[in-house]
Amino acid sequence: MLHLPLLVLSLVIATLYSALFHLLWGRTLKQLFIYWLAAIVGFGIGQVVASACSWRGLLIGELHFLAASIACWLVMAFARRLEL
Repeated sequence: MLHLPLLVLSLVIATLYSALFHLLWGRTLKQLFIYWLAAIVGFGIGQVVASACSWRGLLIGELHFLAASIACWLVMAFARRLEL
């Protein structure tokens, strides 16, 4: 079950990751929006997969921080690759 603090923390972290990704590899405002969407989707996928597998690596409350972060960066890299 999603709790509001977990959702807010996830959105904040995904937004920070997308901003950093754009700072390193982005050029346009359109790319920033694409990376932001990719970050949110990737973070969510990582959270769901880690929860479903009952993986207990680096938790912040109920947030599977490590798995969600890895998935977030992979999806953003995939989105960047699709743009080229």
